[in-house]
Amino acid sequence: MAKLLKSKQDKGLSRREFMMSASLLGAGIPAAGVMNALEYRRVSAQDMSMRAAMSNAGLAATWCAQGKDTAEMWGRFLGVEIVWFDGQLDNNIQRAAVDQIATQSWDFVAIQPFSIGTLVEPVSAMIGAGIPFIDMDTLLAPIDQLPDIGVLSFIAPDNVFMSESVVTELVRQMGGEGKIAHTWGAQGHTGAQGRAQGFYNIMAQYPNIEIVDDQPADWDVTRVAEIWESILNRHPDLSAGFLHNDDMALAARNVVVNAGLGDQVLLGGIDAMLPAIDAVVNGDLVATARNSSVRIHGNSVLLGWYAATVGLDEARANVPNFLLADGPAITASVDSNPDLAGEPWKLRGYGRSTAEGLRWLEEQLAF
Repeated sequence: MAKLLKSKQDKGLSRREFMMSASLLGAGIPAAGVMNALEYRRVSAQDMSMRAAMSNAGLAATWCAQGKDTAEMWGRFLGVEIVWFDGQLDNNIQRAAVDQIATQSWDFVAIQPFSIGTLVEPVSAMIGAGIPFIDMDTLLAPIDQLPDIGVLSFIAPDNVFMSESVVTELVRQMGGEGKIAHTWGAQGHTGAQGRAQGFYNIMAQYPNIEIVDDQPADWDVTRVAEIWESILNRHPDLSAGFLHNDDMALAARNVVVNAGLGDQVLLGGIDAMLPAIDAVVNGDLVATARNSSVRIHGNSVLLGWYAATVGLDEARANVPNFLLADGPAITASVDSNPDLAGEPWKLRGYGRSTAEGLRWLEEQLAF
């Protein structure tokens, strides 16, 4: 950062350019590459606007809607017109949209596929035309194939870690026994596959927990309500449920409460969207984990802008082909070990709830 400050002074960059350069560093671009891009943009292309195509699984999901808001915010900062194509939680609809994208000229394209393997052909055509492409959250194709396809970078969370974190809190509060239901997102979604694996990893450690339902709901809250009404009819003694995102977890919570089982059935989700954080604080959900839509979508715009500014070859030389958008689990539990009360820096989370601070950061589209 000291070198970046000195470079700012030497080149006379504006505060806005400097703040953007710091964000670019956070996206994994080295300082020299950041400064080259900013200087080129400043002296050679400052009046040139960019145009980018973006799509994610479907704006009916709050995570996806937050991602669109973030991408458009960074587009305004960087002078990029973001043209959005809603995947509508449907493989065929998203494929038709991406086929359309592939027929046009763009400065860069960033997409979260609804399912792995469904968009390889049109994306390969874009990349073949020299358009920088960023893969968001869900694998376009198996990860070892992405460099050969020509994907600039894949930005995603650790789905196994997030799932294990939430399910660990669920089973702790279950006392290691009872009945649990597992509701997937979409089975072709690699994030959902990772979340399922994390669930199974924890379940393998608890032979006294019975998995009584294990099926996809395709991120559809209406479908979740149908599934969970059936689950509770068959298993009124259900102890807990793990759902692959917060929207679905909150939909299941409504069903549980309507059945009069709100104090019995423990629920957890993933994404740490604002309503879910509030639900954890209020005791309606046991836990969630932050899958940062902000970092994934925002950094995709930053990387696309960078590649379109300095050129794809230089971007490929400087940008890692995988960027982890990590995020913590959020629970109502606070580490309060009395032996460490005088040294709170040795406690998890400094012995304080992290929910309020993380909620504030998310409201600012900063995390």
